[in-house]
Amino acid sequence: MKRVFVICAALLASPGVAQDAVPARTVEGELPGGARWQAVVPQNFNGSLLLYSHGYSPRKDAPEPAPKEYRELLLRKGYALIASDFGAAGWSLEQAVPAQRAAVEAFAAKEGRPRRVMAWGSSMGGLISTALAEQEKPVIDGALAMCPSIGGAVGMMNMGLDGAFAIATLIAPNSGLSLVNVADDMANGRAAMAAVAAAAQTREGRARIALAGVLGGIPGWTRADRAQPAADDFEGQVTEMAATLVMGTLMPRNDQERRAGGAFSWNTGVDYARVLDQTGRRPLVEAMYRRAGLSLSRDLAALAKAPRIAARPAAVRYMMENYTPTARPTVPVVSLQAVGDGMTSPSLQRAYTDAAPPAMASGLWYNGAGHCRLPAERVMAALGHLEARLDGGAWAPRPSAFVDHTPPPMVRACIRRTGKTGPVCK
Repeated sequence: MKRVFVICAALLASPGVAQDAVPARTVEGELPGGARWQAVVPQNFNGSLLLYSHGYSPRKDAPEPAPKEYRELLLRKGYALIASDFGAAGWSLEQAVPAQRAAVEAFAAKEGRPRRVMAWGSSMGGLISTALAEQEKPVIDGALAMCPSIGGAVGMMNMGLDGAFAIATLIAPNSGLSLVNVADDMANGRAAMAAVAAAAQTREGRARIALAGVLGGIPGWTRADRAQPAADDFEGQVTEMAATLVMGTLMPRNDQERRAGGAFSWNTGVDYARVLDQTGRRPLVEAMYRRAGLSLSRDLAALAKAPRIAARPAAVRYMMENYTPTARPTVPVVSLQAVGDGMTSPSLQRAYTDAAPPAMASGLWYNGAGHCRLPAERVMAALGHLEARLDGGAWAPRPSAFVDHTPPPMVRACIRRTGKTGPVCK
């Protein structure tokens, strides 16, 4: 199984529409830190430079100025496209943010300062784009974060830990699953997938999948090739949760933990009965437990008694400083998410837009499912929404391409605060 087991937008993106190649030239170079950058400038350059940040990849790939499904459409509209290779592989935000900023400066030195620079990115790249938008002296004018890990790694991985804790405690108690300090992410994931697949065949197992999925922020629709289950179709929703439960909760950790110097996720002091109530999704879980003839209170008591996981304070500090947003952008940010993303929880987008000043952040919802399977027309509409904000100074009404949607809250959100107040983590 490939390591795209976690959020890897480049391998999960929607197919594009074939178009004739647009006449364009390539500009490239190497940055002082060793990262490579590349830009594509069309003949009809409109003065706007789009800075693309890709999603998680275990490899340091060549610079990707734009995903292939969007590239020709953007060039046709006159945008110049640019990206760096971050200078590092994996969860490399610490290296990616300065490398992306330096790529813009290198482009300006060779080609002149563009009229406007907009960052955009998928999955982890959405968090990178958001970090660029939160800089005190930004090199960009606005950002579009797509299918983004915009809630930050600390809150996202704590939410994943909550779901994984329920899997390990209730679904696979004797499987030896590792929740932090994982020696082999892929072997751990395979064991979890086998346990969840077996559980999905029984009513008892499906009830516990519902509980783990709700605690882990997994929506009730996750697959692009399946219709959205009705609001009262709890069985259908649990089937959708099961499809991405492991990928959305036992996300690869060893890359991040190696960078941080240890475990940075924790559930010490967490009351899972209270968390369940705060999600607003208790009726779904209760219905599944009734159908299975199981006691929800007994399983919640088992979670309460299970040994907790503590984080290393230094590792938390590192992840807060390098992988966690402030929700205080200095330039406008648009976040674009599918309502049925089972790998990057839609609750992450809600957490950010709830915490950010409304004048500076706007959340758009695509009525579809799957991780980073965003049709080109939706991406263009979201980009147009950002440009309208930059031109007019205020958010225009929500474009008709998007729907009104409010996902469950991110119960254990984490926001980085500068100064004396410190981080805000629930």
